[in-house]
Amino acid sequence: MKYLYKPAYLFIFSIILISSCKKFDDSINTDPNNPTKAGTQLIANAELFLPDISSSPYGVHYPQYLSNTSFTDNSRYVTTNFNFYGLYYGPLMNLEDLINNPSLDANEGPIVNQVAIAKILKAYFLWHMTDRWGDIPFSEALKGSADLTPKYDTQQSIYDGLFKLLDEANAAIIAGNIKNDIIYNGDTGKWKRLGNTIHLLMALRLSKVDDTKARAEFNKALANGIMTANTDNLAYPHLSDKNNENYWYNSFTQLGRNWFAVSKTIVDYMKPLDDPRLPVYANKNSAGNYVGLDYGLPSAVTVVINNYSLLGDAIRRQNSPVYLVTYAQALFAKAEAAKKGWTADAGDLAAKGYYDLAIEQSVRQWNNNDISGLPLFMSHPETQYTPETALEKIGYQRWVHLFMHGYEGWAEWRRTGFPLLIPAPSNNNIQIPRREGYPTQERANNSVNYNTAVAGFPYGGTDDLNARVWWDKP
Repeated sequence: MKYLYKPAYLFIFSIILISSCKKFDDSINTDPNNPTKAGTQLIANAELFLPDISSSPYGVHYPQYLSNTSFTDNSRYVTTNFNFYGLYYGPLMNLEDLINNPSLDANEGPIVNQVAIAKILKAYFLWHMTDRWGDIPFSEALKGSADLTPKYDTQQSIYDGLFKLLDEANAAIIAGNIKNDIIYNGDTGKWKRLGNTIHLLMALRLSKVDDTKARAEFNKALANGIMTANTDNLAYPHLSDKNNENYWYNSFTQLGRNWFAVSKTIVDYMKPLDDPRLPVYANKNSAGNYVGLDYGLPSAVTVVINNYSLLGDAIRRQNSPVYLVTYAQALFAKAEAAKKGWTADAGDLAAKGYYDLAIEQSVRQWNNNDISGLPLFMSHPETQYTPETALEKIGYQRWVHLFMHGYEGWAEWRRTGFPLLIPAPSNNNIQIPRREGYPTQERANNSVNYNTAVAGFPYGGTDDLNARVWWDKP
């Protein structure tokens, strides 16, 4: 048969996922793996996939947050092709089902709010996907048997479509919370601010390829209202329960694998600056020091694990949250925009204010609101804002803040060039990836559209790790 693997962007109804489960209540402490019925349950089902955007043994290596102590293939970029099917038939399937459901239950919250939140989540998942793969099925995806071989839309048109989705969500949200939301406990005000913050960050991504569009969309998001505090952060709330535990807890504790040390790249940057986030990011080695592991070691090298700093305990507890979109991230974006002259308060004074506040909020986020180490950290000249090096310092501090959200840190590195990263020295001069390759099944399942997409890459290349996505302008 041709379709042993049916394309996962088919519009499959979610009844299989929800037929035999128990109902949520409004508490985020309720087990989010027991859904019962369509409606806001579809939002909850989609939310279950959110930590996968960050908790990846691949994404954390591209911006050199972690180094492998063994099985170093991931940090040497051995894997070329990655499967996006699960995102189509998982969260996107659920969200599309809700958006097009003509009989939603108003008892679960205003119907316009249910649809708006589904659109925000849909935009977020697709933004993540297009920034990893580039052109992907979008306008013809999720149509079920009506279209088994959807075309690949250009990333430029996908961005336009996602801006439109977020505009629709912002305009539609009214007073009234929803049920079964495990992220914000139904608070639609926070969802509105999240949608506009995603819009803002997406706009910044276009800074090298379409400055005019980037400015317009950035300022639109600002006017509509973005995050105002760390309490607005999109953070996935893992539970102290095997069914909804942190990926890194499972890797270290349940499976007993000490495979992930903090990389020498980031430890060597943070340690001389007395960065108060380092004790959260990394454990001390057996000698009581913070020592990062060289990045991308050959597979034949034997690492003495006790000599290096493993991923910090606070990040790999069973119920440790995963941070995805944050207030500090938005502040770094505002600092960059002010420096670039995009905003009404453009200039170094405003940029410095946003930059300093972004660092403070980052430290508060990671250190449980403890900023006792902030004055020493900010006393270092390398940390302090200077007009001549502003974009570089914003880029480096954004990179540190995004620790463990590897795909986002990688996207910002591709856009800005900061931090200055060196490919693994023993990896035959293989460069740091610029995108991920499409699922290998697409060559047979959707060959015409697959070949058209590969032939149309805006900056050349083949379906590998070296072709650039549209906004990653050389």
